[in-house]
Amino acid sequence: MTKPSFSIVVPVYGVEKYIGRCAETLFSQTYDNIQFVFVNDGTKDKSMEVLAEVLEGYQHLKNRVVIVNKENGGLPAARKTGMEYVTGDYVLHVDSDDWLELDAIELIAEKAVETSADIIYFDFYKVYSNRIKHDKEYDYTASDKARFIRNLFNYNSYGYVWNKCVKRELYLKHEVFFPKFAMHEDIYLMTQLIWYAESIVHLKAPLYHYRRTNPGSITAGNRKRRRGDSCMNLIDLYEHFKDNVPDSPVSPVLTDIFLRSGWFSVVYDFGYFEKYPYLAEMIRRTPISLGHKPFILFQIFIKLYAMFR
Repeated sequence: MTKPSFSIVVPVYGVEKYIGRCAETLFSQTYDNIQFVFVNDGTKDKSMEVLAEVLEGYQHLKNRVVIVNKENGGLPAARKTGMEYVTGDYVLHVDSDDWLELDAIELIAEKAVETSADIIYFDFYKVYSNRIKHDKEYDYTASDKARFIRNLFNYNSYGYVWNKCVKRELYLKHEVFFPKFAMHEDIYLMTQLIWYAESIVHLKAPLYHYRRTNPGSITAGNRKRRRGDSCMNLIDLYEHFKDNVPDSPVSPVLTDIFLRSGWFSVVYDFGYFEKYPYLAEMIRRTPISLGHKPFILFQIFIKLYAMFR
């Protein structure tokens, strides 16, 4: 593969304290063929003003920066909007309260030239208020994509979208479904992209700094709402592919979808059994598995509950 171009999509909401550092590390990348797409998701603070101030110091990049303003619609909608403007061979999503190593795109580009992979994923740092943790990914290839996807759902691997650089044509070639809600939206997006990928490569270097201390981020909110949003994303993902399940991205994780949706519907009184009549029947058919969450006692409870629906 010849030297590829990149597009970085950055949703912006409630990050006036953090976006300056994020933008600085993007604009200071050692690789030069990068388009930057910032999506203002209706932020009410001064995030966009801070971004404009940083951009003033990078006049030579202004023709490569796209700023999109939209009404607040949540993180998945912001990512989807950003995808309408990308032009690069590869797309990387970056959250606006995080930041990149300055040679991140250069290292990804080298791996892209070497492998021409559909997805290049890499390690990262989790940044807490009092410590930094280096998190390393497991090795996967396209030949074991089903295991990769199952591990995303069971939290044995990372479902983050921001440490996975994806060929733009993968989005264009397939009908990629963007979830409606922010909670776990990246897991459900990456489930599809991993399923469609013909080549997946692990770049064993920590290139991304993931901030764990921003209460104003797009994904912040109360526990019940976040659980409900995650479950609705699960059900919407199944609904999107239910007419062709065996050949779809949800095929490796049907057990997770039904059991998890059923469990949270009971715990939080979401009413999914009434709204989706097929859910109880699917749970009754689903075998109990030691390798899935919820844990086995919860699975037994859910199945008993479903039997009497």
